[in-house]
Amino acid sequence: MHLRLPSFLFALLFLLDACSSGKAALKQGDYYEASLESINRLRSKPDHKKATVVLTQSYQLAIDFIQAGIQNGLNSDDPRKWRNAVAGYQKINFLNDQIKTSLGAMKIITIPVTKYKELADAKTNAAEESYQAGIQAMMKTTRQDAKEAYFNFKEANGYEAGYREVVEMMTQAEFNATLRVAYQEINSTRINYGSLQPIINGMQRQFLTFKPIEQQDTVPPHQYLKLIFNYYSDTRPNTSSRSENIQRDVKVGEKKTPDGKTQDVMETVKGTITYYTKSKTANSNATVMISDAKTSAILQDTRVDGNSQWQYTWASFKGDSRAMTGDQLNLTKRTEAYPNDDELFKQAINNLHRNISQQLHYFYDKY
Repeated sequence: MHLRLPSFLFALLFLLDACSSGKAALKQGDYYEASLESINRLRSKPDHKKATVVLTQSYQLAIDFIQAGIQNGLNSDDPRKWRNAVAGYQKINFLNDQIKTSLGAMKIITIPVTKYKELADAKTNAAEESYQAGIQAMMKTTRQDAKEAYFNFKEANGYEAGYREVVEMMTQAEFNATLRVAYQEINSTRINYGSLQPIINGMQRQFLTFKPIEQQDTVPPHQYLKLIFNYYSDTRPNTSSRSENIQRDVKVGEKKTPDGKTQDVMETVKGTITYYTKSKTANSNATVMISDAKTSAILQDTRVDGNSQWQYTWASFKGDSRAMTGDQLNLTKRTEAYPNDDELFKQAINNLHRNISQQLHYFYDKY
C-alpha cells in the first residue's frame, strides 16, 4: 500500500531538508554553499528563521573566504591565479544576483558585495594567462600538448573574445591535435553486405577525422585504415531429435471411504514425446587493419566476426495426451518450420557492423 503525502507536507519536507543542508554546509565551513541554501530558502519563505540565522552568519564569512583565496593566489606563483581570481569574483557577483532576487535575503544583506570592475580586470589578465599557457603548450610536439593548447586558447577567447590572435592560434592548435585517418573499404566477395560508411561516420569527432583514401588531400594522413569484408557463410539446416517417456497421475473420479470421506481416484497415464530442434547458423567476417602512414608499422590487425543463429523446436506425441504438461502440449501443436535466409543474413551483417564499430571505438578512444 502506497501512502500519498499532501502537497503541503512535501513542501515542508523540502524546506526542512534545505534548511538542514544549509546548516550542515555552515558547520563544515562551506560558507558559500550555506549562503546559497539560505538565500534560496528565503526566496520561497522570506521570514524563515533558521535560514535568516544561517545567512547572517555565513554571508560575510563566504565573502572573506573567497577574497582571501583570490589574494593568496595572486601573491603566489600559481599558473592559474588569474583564472582562479575570475572564478572567485564570479562567485561573489553571483551571490549578489541571488540576493537581489530573494526578498527575505535582501532584508538581511542590504548592500551585497560586488566585484564587477575587479572581474573585468581579472578577465583581461586571465586571457593573457591562458594565451601564454597555450603558447607554451604549442611549443611542444605531441598531440596531447596541442589539445592542451587548444583548450587554453579557447579559454582565453572566452575571457576576452578575439584576444590577440587567439582565434587563429586555436585553429592551428586544433589542426595539430587532430589525428587524420585515410580509410579504405574492400569487399573480397561478391556479396552485397551494404556499406561500412555509417560506422566511419559514427567515429568522426573533434581531434579525429576520417576521409576516404581515394580523396586527395594536401595534408597527409597519420594513419591508414582498411576495412576488409572477407566472407559470409551459412550452414545447412540441421535437425536433431530426442524422445522422452513421460507419465502423470491424473484424477479420474472419486469414491467414498469406509469412514464416509471422499477420496480421489487416480490413474497413471503414459506416453512418449519426441522433441525436434532445427537450427541454422551464419557467420560474416571482416578484417580491421590500421597502420602508421609514416612508418607503415601495423598498429592493429584484427579479424572481427558477426554471427547469427536461427533455431526452432516442435514435438510429436504418442500415448495418452493427459500425460503432457501445458508447454509440451503447445509444442505438439507446432509444425516444422524453415529459416528465413534473408533475416539470418541481415542479422549476421548487423552484428558484424556493431562489432567493427566497437573495435574501432576501443582503438581510437585513446586518441
